[in-house]
Amino acid sequence: MTNLLERYKQVRARTEAICQGLQAEDFVVQPVVDVSPPKWHLGHTTWFFETFILQPYAAEYAVFDAGYNFVFNSYYESVGVRVVRTDRGNLSRPTVADVLAYRAFVDQAMHRFLAEETRPDERLNAMLELGLNHEEQHQELLITDIKYILGHNPLLPAYPTCYDKPDVPHIGPEQWVSQSAGIYNIGANGDAFCFDNELNRHKVYLSAYQIRQQLVSNAEYLAFIEAGGYTDFRHWHAEGWEWVKANRIDAPLYWHRIDGVWHHYTPEGLMQLPLDEPVCHVSYYEAWAYAQWRGLRLPTEAEWETAQAQLQWGSRWEWTESAYLPYPGFTKAEGAIGEYNGKFMVSQMVLRGASEGTSPGHSRPTYRNFFHPPLRWQFTGIRLARFI
Repeated sequence: MTNLLERYKQVRARTEAICQGLQAEDFVVQPVVDVSPPKWHLGHTTWFFETFILQPYAAEYAVFDAGYNFVFNSYYESVGVRVVRTDRGNLSRPTVADVLAYRAFVDQAMHRFLAEETRPDERLNAMLELGLNHEEQHQELLITDIKYILGHNPLLPAYPTCYDKPDVPHIGPEQWVSQSAGIYNIGANGDAFCFDNELNRHKVYLSAYQIRQQLVSNAEYLAFIEAGGYTDFRHWHAEGWEWVKANRIDAPLYWHRIDGVWHHYTPEGLMQLPLDEPVCHVSYYEAWAYAQWRGLRLPTEAEWETAQAQLQWGSRWEWTESAYLPYPGFTKAEGAIGEYNGKFMVSQMVLRGASEGTSPGHSRPTYRNFFHPPLRWQFTGIRLARFI
């Protein structure tokens, strides 16, 4: 398991690098239900390895603290009761130091376990791979949650990003990719890791369509704002229009108009809005309304996957027109792991691609991200499509 040990160390080290520039007070804040305190992420990802690897497979392992199952279980009903999600920010104990000690304790046990030469165990290896990918998912959540926490601090402080991240592309002239009508295959294929919601590979029929090669830029979205896009109900779903009115939405998250000039919040603090970068932090409602305003639409996930090799993608999660539903033949695994994706296949929309917060090597063309339509704290953007 030498290769797994090295990968384990790399993944765990990146999580801690993401938190390197935080102050102790930053670790415990939970401004809204969708944002978890960084301290909780550090504990939860550690709990995952303790619960699903060390306890069932390492015979001599003794849990660090039996109470941590209640604190750091996220949504696994089969593993026991847990803290209500909205109360994660009320956990003054365990302290940040306690959680770091927990992390070090489990890491030492995992290092010993992975250093042992053992006979191949297919289920164990699959669980280890899932645990590493699970932590990479939480790395992106850490990045977006830290941005939300500090981006809603009235001081709008700058903070260091001590981790590798891809460059954000500049949007050039509009170009379109054409796809002919026909039957296409989508979904994961082969032996490489994927989440269960990417299975099974299957055929879909697509009408002829065009999909834009580039994402929508800040300048393009600003034109929607200046044209009264947030004040004209005709562009919006009824539910989206109610969301706009109830929450007084008039721009993407983190946008601030100061003395007539648009700025946005970044890790460097408040900066003037770069007009040629892809728009970010928009909800599905906003993405759909913008497409309607342009007389266009969002692509389906099948259209996106079929054309992805010809697209510029990787800096924003891209809203699609597809509801998050199981693929044909999807089955849930037994036990807690069966709760990972399947039970969330309702009332959510699929996003495709990756973002500047996605961990290196974690993205792939078949990856199915999913969120509720009003959410926009993730690095979410817009791609357009049209029938031909």
